[in-house]
Amino acid sequence: MLAALADPTRWHVLQLLAEQGEQTATRLAGSLPVSRPAVIKHLITLQQHELVSSRRLGREVLYSANPSRLIETAQWMSAVATTWQASLLRLKALAEGTG
Repeated sequence: MLAALADPTRWHVLQLLAEQGEQTATRLAGSLPVSRPAVIKHLITLQQHELVSSRRLGREVLYSANPSRLIETAQWMSAVATTWQASLLRLKALAEGTG
């Protein structure tokens, strides 16, 4: 999941979908410095991690951001950060001899 979000182009694709709503790969490619096939590869990766969903409308495939998955990921990252913060505070107290 984090690897999918770490790529700048995938992050930009996700931002475009979140801000502008449902779009085709062709339309997304028009807003990015990469080709349509490259955008499709990024969309597939995002879809594998359930960050993006798609639906067929005639001959086109429309992609949209999956806000619930983004919220779930943000909550998980917040919990990890809280755990690390507590661990670092304990380590600091031990290092300073106050713990």
